[in-house]
Amino acid sequence: MRCGVVTMGECLVSLVAADSAPFPDVRALHPYVAGAEANVAIGLSRLGQAVAFIGRVGDDGFGTRILRALRGEAVDVRGVTVDADGATGVMIRERRGVGPSEVIYYRASSAGARLSPEDVAAAVDRGTFANARWLHLTGITPALSSSCRAAVMAALEASRAEGMTASLDVNLRRRLWSDAEAAVVLRDLGARVDILIAGEAEASLVTGLGVECGPMALAEAILAMGPSLAVLKLGAGGGFALAQGGSAVRVAALPVGTVIDPIGAGDGFSAGFIAARLEGADIPTALAWANACGAASVAAEGDMAGLPTRTELERLLAGGQYEALR
Repeated sequence: MRCGVVTMGECLVSLVAADSAPFPDVRALHPYVAGAEANVAIGLSRLGQAVAFIGRVGDDGFGTRILRALRGEAVDVRGVTVDADGATGVMIRERRGVGPSEVIYYRASSAGARLSPEDVAAAVDRGTFANARWLHLTGITPALSSSCRAAVMAALEASRAEGMTASLDVNLRRRLWSDAEAAVVLRDLGARVDILIAGEAEASLVTGLGVECGPMALAEAILAMGPSLAVLKLGAGGGFALAQGGSAVRVAALPVGTVIDPIGAGDGFSAGFIAARLEGADIPTALAWANACGAASVAAEGDMAGLPTRTELERLLAGGQYEALR
């Protein structure tokens, strides 16, 4: 029986400020493994799914750190190439108690940005796609380079040949490309996938509608593009989904006492949703899993630390997120 998920993108190292302050006043940085697609891969693995990751890392210490982290989380890394000609990408971000945190990227011409259709072809030759049911992509990868964009298209073609479900989390990164360029590319990709996942502002960019139109109108516009299911991440408002020919579903968010680190919440959301659907859960249940995984991810520092195991997810869904285990 076929099983498993394939994710693909750039895994990089994130250096996060140790204290809450603007960059000029930061005194120390803590290193973490990061990257949206890798976050989803680890989130899925912790929930019991078999996951393969396709990407490139540099032949350097950070690349080694990434491979160790992925292997330690039982992610199949046979599709990860160690690239001697490109360094591992680095993201540096500050932490602020009020207002948005600044992010600095050192990923231009990185190993991850050198991902190409040849990497996908190698994964196909290894049988990676033949053993999978789901391909998950994000809008970050096609923003990195033309070869990355071509790799995304190659992965979609490979998934179609195997009858896999394909999902796209828009994951807009304005530091990587303009809204105008992103809208064109993401609309094209959105028309080619089965499930499109987005925040309201991201859905607005892809559909051309204003955020004020609301989740229902945004979801309907997404479905008109071609996907069979539109999923909207509403943050504290929970999750919203609309399937072709179906009724709208909205599930409330899981309350979070203290947000320690908001980065990675959307990736946790995607991991929870995909895992639930792979297990045959209905859309309301999948949204509940998604909300719980997103909430858990913001309760720990770093992109991946808070992603729950299946046991932890069940405790959260049971309402025991604030109780001590004695």
